[in-house]
Amino acid sequence: MISPELARRIAELSRETGRQIGLTIDRQGNPSHVIVGDAHRLFIPDLTRARAGAGRFRGLRLVHTHLRGEGLSRDDMTDLSLLRLDAIVVIQARMDGLPGEVELGHLDPDAVDGAEEPWKVERYGSVHGWELDWQVFIGDLEGHFRARDEVRRIPGAEGCLVIGVTTGKPQEALESLDELERLSQTAGLQVMDRIFQRRREYDGRYVIGKGKLQEVLVRAMQLGATVLVFDQELAPSQLRNIATDTELKVIDRTQLILDIFAQRAHTREGKLQVELAQLRYRKPRLAIMPTAMSRLTGGIGGRGPGETKLEINRRRADERETRMTQELRKLGQDRSLRRRRRTRVGLPQVAIVGYTNAGKSTLLNTMTRSQVDAEDKLFATLDPTSRRMRFPEQREIILTDTVGFIRNLPKELVEAFRSTLEETVEADLILHVIDAADPLIGTHVQEVERTLQRLDADQTPCIRVLNKIDAVDPLEWEALCEQWQGMAVSAVTGIGLSELITEIERRIFQERAQAEAPVVVEDWS
Repeated sequence: MISPELARRIAELSRETGRQIGLTIDRQGNPSHVIVGDAHRLFIPDLTRARAGAGRFRGLRLVHTHLRGEGLSRDDMTDLSLLRLDAIVVIQARMDGLPGEVELGHLDPDAVDGAEEPWKVERYGSVHGWELDWQVFIGDLEGHFRARDEVRRIPGAEGCLVIGVTTGKPQEALESLDELERLSQTAGLQVMDRIFQRRREYDGRYVIGKGKLQEVLVRAMQLGATVLVFDQELAPSQLRNIATDTELKVIDRTQLILDIFAQRAHTREGKLQVELAQLRYRKPRLAIMPTAMSRLTGGIGGRGPGETKLEINRRRADERETRMTQELRKLGQDRSLRRRRRTRVGLPQVAIVGYTNAGKSTLLNTMTRSQVDAEDKLFATLDPTSRRMRFPEQREIILTDTVGFIRNLPKELVEAFRSTLEETVEADLILHVIDAADPLIGTHVQEVERTLQRLDADQTPCIRVLNKIDAVDPLEWEALCEQWQGMAVSAVTGIGLSELITEIERRIFQERAQAEAPVVVEDWS
């Protein structure tokens, strides 16, 4: 760990100067930094980037002196975890300048999940006779971390921690965290653990506070997680601070949903919509730079070597956004033209809406005998799909399956998908599909209706369809239908579908006929 001669030299210097002295030493035994603090603490400078790979440390150990007989402090252990150091050693500098007792601190790969202190501290009487082979020790420690990682990991999936913070009701935040976990799995991540914190107010720098961030990093090291997923939308500065201090990949809820949409988009329009939403989200995060400093303004203060790389990126992003907006507007006009053609032909339009994974695509497949992709995943269907459905007497309607809704749907997505969601606005009837077996049915109904209100589609006639009723106790069917004023169906087994089709036909054709019938006023005079 350290030779007795070097330990004695830094202890002597520490006593002479009255300051703590530290060394960072690489695995070949070469000192990389000499750090001089004050009598109470060291201030560690910026170190090299951590070595890549799960379960790997930075490759540097910190050896430093203490003057007052105190052992390893919590600040020391914070440095150990946040900087991903191999280990921290404290040598007591005695009054005669000789090295005294020694403490060794390192992260504990066998710490129980949720342990208050995920590290170990070992004490030794002296640096003399300290029988420790450093290379064997650190190799064994990293090996334990890698072994834990291999047991837990799914091949090909990045490990992540999902993190939730709230200043309000914990129950709602925990429900949102459950949904974030499902979103992470849908995106192809493996959720290694979840972390939740309740605060009086969000930390402006890290959202969760530095102490909690330390715990997050230690947990990520223990589990081999390489991604931190936050339930809150992070400000650009918070994103940068967390990524810089942890050296892990950091994404928030909005970025995760955008990534899922990018995976699911197949049509030209869908891909453009997702790219536009991602561009609008990322533009403010290119860097934090006041516009007053831009060299594009010209005049005093605007002269110089020309455009910076940042400004070029911003300008190109603006140009790309303009082109995509124009192309999407054209595609939206084409979609609007097709809707007008259907209207002229007299085909009523029925839009299927609902919370993501409520069974909208399965219902469309069953009612129209189609083969639209339907999976038990969030946002399995992204691109809207329209199918004809024929009734007796040669009457037809157009059924359109739309993108699923979710709580806190990013505003960038709502704007980018507005032309697609206009299928809902222009519909003659809305089928609001609800997962009857979901314990959060109330929250999901409110979120869908709130989104419909944002789209100015809340005045359109609507039928609530309680889907997946086969997963509910039959004794509760009647109570559910009465509570939510809906119709119980199962898109998989066919329960209640004939009644639903009859109700759609009544709402569309009979009520339309009554509305269009001339009013006859009899003259009794």
